[in-house]
Amino acid sequence: MARKNTYIDLFAGCGGLSLGLYNSGKWKAQFAIEKSPDAFETLEYNLIDKKKHFDWPSWLPKSSHDINDVITNYKDELKSLRGKIDMVAGGPPCQGFSTAGRRLENDNRNKLIESYIKFIRLVQPKIIFFENVKGFTQRFDKNKVKGRVYAKYVQNALKRDSKRLDSLGYEVEGHLINFSDYGVPQKRTRYILVGVRKDLSSKSIPQDFFNEIKSNREQFLVSKGIGLNNSLEDAISDLLRINEVVSPDTKNFKSALYNSPSSPYQLLLRKGVDKTIPDSHRFANHTPKTIEKLNYILDHSEKGKTLSDGIKEKFNLKKRTIIPLSGDSPTPTITTLPDDYVHYCEPRIFTVREYARIQSFNDWYEFQGKYTTGGKLRTQEVPRYSQIGNAIPPLFGEQAGSVLNLLID
Repeated sequence: MARKNTYIDLFAGCGGLSLGLYNSGKWKAQFAIEKSPDAFETLEYNLIDKKKHFDWPSWLPKSSHDINDVITNYKDELKSLRGKIDMVAGGPPCQGFSTAGRRLENDNRNKLIESYIKFIRLVQPKIIFFENVKGFTQRFDKNKVKGRVYAKYVQNALKRDSKRLDSLGYEVEGHLINFSDYGVPQKRTRYILVGVRKDLSSKSIPQDFFNEIKSNREQFLVSKGIGLNNSLEDAISDLLRINEVVSPDTKNFKSALYNSPSSPYQLLLRKGVDKTIPDSHRFANHTPKTIEKLNYILDHSEKGKTLSDGIKEKFNLKKRTIIPLSGDSPTPTITTLPDDYVHYCEPRIFTVREYARIQSFNDWYEFQGKYTTGGKLRTQEVPRYSQIGNAIPPLFGEQAGSVLNLLID
C-alpha cells in the first residue's frame, strides 16, 4: 500500500476539510487544532473514533485546543515534526474579515493570523493549504486608519526575504474560488492560498494547484457520478417533510424518513448509510402564525432575493436578511444562522442535515452537540448549524486533496 501524505488540520472546526482529505484517499492526519469543544466533538466522533483517520501523537491530549496554548506548551514537540509533516491545512476563523459581519480590523480573531504564521515557522511543512473568506483580500477601508490587506501580509510573511531572518521560504499563490464551480450546490467564494517550500519548488509551484484543480474538476465530478453544477433541489429534495416521524434525538421535535433519491448528488452523499431517518434532520417547531407567514413569503416574494420592504413591513420584520431560496440554482453562501433562509418549497427553515447537504457533507457524517444556541452563549458555543456554516465544503476539500498530493509526488 502506498504511503499516505501526512497533514495537520489547523482551526479544524467540525472537520469539513479533513473529511474531504479523508475522502480523497491520499492523506492521513496527525492531529487537529480546534478551540471549540462542540466542533471538536463532531470531528472526534466521525474522523478520529469512527474512521481512524488520525495518528494522534501521545504528547498532545486528544481534545479541543487553542492554537496559542499548543504553540506555548509544545514548542519543542512541534519543532520535532520538521521533515515529517507534508502539509499544514486550514485557515483562522473568518468572522473578523467577513463582509457579512461588522468587519473590524481590531477583532481579536484577526490576530490568529500571527499564530498561524508562528505555527508554520515551527513545523515547516512541505506545503501549505490556507482558506479564508473573500474579505481576507480586501482592505479595512471603513476604519479610521486604513488597515492592511491580510492576504498580502500572509503571502509576504511566508515568502523568503533576505532582509528578514524570521521570514519563511515558501513560494505562494492565492486565488478566489467559487465552490459552486466545483460541484457544491452553493455560491460560496473563498480565498485559497497554496504554498510550496522553496527547496521543493523546482519540482512544483503553487500555480500548478490552481491549474490542475480547474482542469481536473469535470473529470473528478464525472467520476463521482455528478455534474459540474448542482442545484438546491438536486441537494435536498429527498429530505422533504413527507413521511413524518419523531426526531430520534429530540422527542418533542419531528423528523422525516428518507424519500427516494432523485439526483446523482443525493445518491453520492447517501452512500454508506443504511438508516431510514437522516441524522440531524430535525424540523423547527414553527408556530401556526410563523407557518402562515412563511407560506405568504413563498407565494409572494422573489426566490433568491432578500425580502422586499413591503413584505418586511407587512409582518413587522426587523431582520436584515431573510431569503426564500430557489430550488433551481445553487444557494447563496449559507451562514451560521438558519433563519436567514426559507426552504424553497416548504414553509420552514432548513434542517441541520439539509445544511450539511448544501455544504456537501456525507450523510454518514453525524453532528454532535446542540442544534442552536442564543444570547450570551453565542460567543461560547458552536452548535450544529454553526459548525456546518463555518466549514469548508468536503467535496471541494476532496478535490483539493487529490491535487495537493501531486505537489508532493
